[in-house]
Amino acid sequence: MEKLSSAMKRQVMENMFVKNYKRMWPYVKPVWFRALLTLLLAIPVGSMDALIAWAIRPYTDAVMVQQNLAASWYIPILIVGFTAVQGGLTYVLNYLNTWVGGKITNALKADLFKKMLTFETEFFTSKNSGEILIRFNSNADGACAGLLSNLKSFVQKFFTGLSLTVVLFINSWQLALVTTAILLFAFLPMASLKKRVAPALTNAMAIASTLTTKYNETYSGNRTIISYNLQKHQENKYLDVLHKNFNIQIKVFQRTRWLTPVMHIILSFGIALALWFGSHLILTGQLTPGGFVSFLTALILLYQPMKSIGNTYGSVIMSFWAIEMCFDMLDAKPKITDRPGAIDMPKTHQQIKFEDVSFNYIPNVPVLKHINLTINKGETIAIVGNSGGGKTTLVNLLPRFYDVTDGAITVDGADIRNFTLESLRQNIGVVFQDNFLFDGTIRENIMLGDENATEEQLQRAIKSAYLDGFLKTLKDGLDTHIGERGVLLSGGQRQRVAIARAFLKNAPILVLDEATSALDNKSEAVVQKAIENLMHDKTVFVIAHRLSTIRNATKIIVVNDGQIVESGTHDDLLKMECGAYKMLYDMQFKTNEKEEK
Repeated sequence: MEKLSSAMKRQVMENMFVKNYKRMWPYVKPVWFRALLTLLLAIPVGSMDALIAWAIRPYTDAVMVQQNLAASWYIPILIVGFTAVQGGLTYVLNYLNTWVGGKITNALKADLFKKMLTFETEFFTSKNSGEILIRFNSNADGACAGLLSNLKSFVQKFFTGLSLTVVLFINSWQLALVTTAILLFAFLPMASLKKRVAPALTNAMAIASTLTTKYNETYSGNRTIISYNLQKHQENKYLDVLHKNFNIQIKVFQRTRWLTPVMHIILSFGIALALWFGSHLILTGQLTPGGFVSFLTALILLYQPMKSIGNTYGSVIMSFWAIEMCFDMLDAKPKITDRPGAIDMPKTHQQIKFEDVSFNYIPNVPVLKHINLTINKGETIAIVGNSGGGKTTLVNLLPRFYDVTDGAITVDGADIRNFTLESLRQNIGVVFQDNFLFDGTIRENIMLGDENATEEQLQRAIKSAYLDGFLKTLKDGLDTHIGERGVLLSGGQRQRVAIARAFLKNAPILVLDEATSALDNKSEAVVQKAIENLMHDKTVFVIAHRLSTIRNATKIIVVNDGQIVESGTHDDLLKMECGAYKMLYDMQFKTNEKEEK
């Protein structure tokens, strides 16, 4: 049963290899001619070693046996010529290999990046940045470069081996039988290599992703590291991961590189037997000295690449593993997608309802419990409550960053899951507490709200977001570069750029997730004015700590422990003695009310 199981496993692996190569064909197809030319060039490059080995026979016999140097004077010149041609073809071969490999890699990376953009928020929050980078970028390099290089190497070595084997048999079929039998025996240890190395490769990817994450953390968190004197702390964490990475690399080495010295030892027996048996054939007149020298040259040229076959085969396995990882990602199904027959969400709405909505991130650990809420067009719903009570989760369900676990969110009676994701999100504008700005200019970041907006619409958005005064102080104005994540702007400036972007989008539904809570009083006042402009004529969901926003809301809901414990207007809720809102107001908002007055 164990033997049958092993045979079945090998068959599965072989089928997987064939399947992966077939799946790579769409990426190879656009460059198939150059890819084919690369493989065809590998034939003469690999075969010319045999010509050199064959040419040694008549030269040696003419010099050593006939002692006639004049009869074979041209052979050294031919050898130089063969080598020169081989060198030129090798350059062209490697150039084409690099060109084709780059094209295939870019095509696969483009598809992987496109696929990455389809995944939901949960996918990214469950993985570190290093893992994302390796899965959607680094594996493509290993897959594509390995695919073509291994094919090229296989064709080249196959024809090298085939042509040199022919030379072996031409010189002495008896010696050839002995030495090729040893060569075939040397391949036996390769059978178990993939099974040995696969777990180590998986661990290596995990460690490599952690290393990349440490770099990203140090880059993004540099101010925190400096202000808390965390340099030594970060260094120790990095050194720990580096040590683990070293151990994994050693394990991969131990499980792959042992094959090379084993091949050396086995093939040395072939050379020893060739020397012993060849000497016997020369002494008995069955082989000329020139034939023997030619045979040995062909044998050494044949054995030489075979000695490093362990390294090559290890690279082949890593390439196949990278291909499998790439297609695993391309085959992965996002949890949040368009339903079959999904329709576009209308640009206008009359009512939004949360109907018995429950949600959990972890099974059986509810975050929201039986939420029922009705919001009419143009209303502003303020969501307040204790930290961790589920406020942000509630508004994150609206644009389907996550899907409800139970119940439904409807717009005019239609479940939002029946709308296309693109149309749903086009109808919802979101301003976060920490808005993400992309590396580029202020203009480019604002125009993301509507890339087809006119200059007049752009200027109106800038004015409504109170950005016009700030832009006048900049030498390049709208075309000022703001750095990665908008690092060259202050918190208030970043928020106003994000608000201008939301103005340009002009979505009928607006979500404000504590958009001013991270700002100082002066910045908050300006940003609040911009937000009030943005809220005009929209249905608004707002998580806020500023009392004026809450007090002017159509309805306030208090969310604690995943449930709506109170709802009503500001005045109504304050009348409820010992009510949750009144307690929250007395603790958090009363001081703010005095300051605002």
